[in-house]
Amino acid sequence: MVKPPSKAQTKARIFAIFDRFAAATPDPRTELIYASPYTLLVAVVLSAQATDVSVNKATGPLFAVADTPQKMIDLGEAALARHISSIGLFNTKAKNVISLSKLIMERHAGEVPRTREALEALPGVGRKTAGVVLNELEISPAIAVDTHVFRVSRRLGLSNGATPEKVEADLMAVTPKDRLTRAHHWLILHGRYVCLARKPRCGECLVADLCPSRALFAGV
Repeated sequence: MVKPPSKAQTKARIFAIFDRFAAATPDPRTELIYASPYTLLVAVVLSAQATDVSVNKATGPLFAVADTPQKMIDLGEAALARHISSIGLFNTKAKNVISLSKLIMERHAGEVPRTREALEALPGVGRKTAGVVLNELEISPAIAVDTHVFRVSRRLGLSNGATPEKVEADLMAVTPKDRLTRAHHWLILHGRYVCLARKPRCGECLVADLCPSRALFAGV
């Protein structure tokens, strides 16, 4: 019978995982293209159930004409919807972006709020979106759990949570404190390019020897 690892061994393994991520990519960032807190917020809202690539293709022309809350309001919902029509749920997202732009003007003097509570009070902004904004702007450490983070965290034994909320709580607890602001991006990028859903590229994985799930994909 194989003896399960001790708490100290598990902690050392987790720290080693993040040390390797940090050595390979010291300062990972979102792949969404933005130039201000406002364009970041809009891009993240648009990225729900869409790829960063598709969002960037749409926001390039969009931000050229509307890169502030007031300009977005002036553009209008119908024109905004045309700009983002290549992105899923574009009608709903256009409505939310216009609504959140109005609230930013009315309640926050045209500036994106810097607290989770205020961000989550904006239309179309949930916990994950707020976490991405707060973390990317280095306002407060946050780990937004999307499908990539959820999958990678469970495979690497960082969490066995069954919900994004539980996985987030586990990650905030086990991630080394000095790695918290970048952990979100490391896990997303690892899931996007290496630890794929159907055929993980274990041969290219820099933490394969630290992964408790590797044996499950030996023949994949």
